[in-house]
Amino acid sequence: MPQISQKGKSMPASPIRKLVPYADIAKAKGRTVYHLNIGQPDILSPQAALDAIHNFPNKIIEYGHSAGNLSYRKGLEKYYNDLGMNITYNDILVTTGGSEALILSLTVCLNSGDEVIIPEPFYTNYNAFVEQAGVKIVPVPTSIETGFALPPISEFERRITPRTRAILLCNPNNPTGYIYSKEELESLREIVLRHDLFLICDEVYRVFCYTGEKYHSCMDLEGLEDNVIIVDSTSKRYSMCGIRVGAIITRNKEVSAAMLHFCQSRLCAPAIGQVAAEAALSASDTYFEEIRREYMSRRDCLIEGMNSIDGVLCPSPAGAFYTIARLPVDNAETFAAWMLSEFEYKRQTVMVAPAAGFYKTENMGVDEVRIAYVLKKEHLRNAVECIKHAIDEYNSISG
Repeated sequence: MPQISQKGKSMPASPIRKLVPYADIAKAKGRTVYHLNIGQPDILSPQAALDAIHNFPNKIIEYGHSAGNLSYRKGLEKYYNDLGMNITYNDILVTTGGSEALILSLTVCLNSGDEVIIPEPFYTNYNAFVEQAGVKIVPVPTSIETGFALPPISEFERRITPRTRAILLCNPNNPTGYIYSKEELESLREIVLRHDLFLICDEVYRVFCYTGEKYHSCMDLEGLEDNVIIVDSTSKRYSMCGIRVGAIITRNKEVSAAMLHFCQSRLCAPAIGQVAAEAALSASDTYFEEIRREYMSRRDCLIEGMNSIDGVLCPSPAGAFYTIARLPVDNAETFAAWMLSEFEYKRQTVMVAPAAGFYKTENMGVDEVRIAYVLKKEHLRNAVECIKHAIDEYNSISG
């Protein structure tokens, strides 16, 4: 029997989706499953985007430009410049979701075997992206006790090696919801300049900030015109995860030219997705203000409920729509699988994402879960009640 490749063997399963078979079994038993494992918003997509899809006038869905539709890139130019980025549409490449943007960034900026430094916990699919790019993650641990704040810059400095080529930051952070301050970003600026690194900034949750303070993009950092690469996506901003449209923004002409070659090899980003994404640019400030208020309300509901459970530690996130919770259980993945396969409360149960898969360092996050507060408050309250009873029952069984 032929053997699959080493990459095929080492590609990790997603902790966000690996428990899906258990959830399917729970549903087959007639149980309601509250999905807190995945960031699938239930917020309505902008009506303008839906109308653009329904009213698509062309009789042929043709290939688009490999860099992205010109009209959409010009729309993005205005969008980003309204945020103060001072870029042109030639600094933008439209990608097949933020995932392709990250894979392209790692592939173009790092050679096989090179290293990228990432604060952990981090978005679990980074593990898959580095595997595809043939590079290595060097983690910088953060702590739940500090709300996952950026560690001292010395922790980054001592991890620099001759193979270090980039720092990857997600801001606001998935899975922690932490927002990096201007001072924290400036400290990263210093080390990026000192070691001539790329700074890859995953900013797909930019609009979901709940502090009332100005959001600071890595693109605002002076002197890093050739170092910064911004990764963005329409998935969460407009609640359109399925259209698979993202973007790369960089002023580094050599980087964007190389990335365009990769874009040409996959021909173009989704044509209909770009039509929807361009129409969504017309979404008003009121649309986002209402969304932010809704998520803040959901966040407060979830955090209050989780922290009312004996032994649970759940920091209040400042952005995105995720939080990490430490549970009083021996193993969060075993507990999560048990909740779906064995437990029910009032014919209900909960699906969470075991947080160990969001860490690179072994044995970290084993008693933590990531929770996405993307459900209505009524469902969040029910889910928290289920988790409370599940913890009590699980610990009584496991002794």
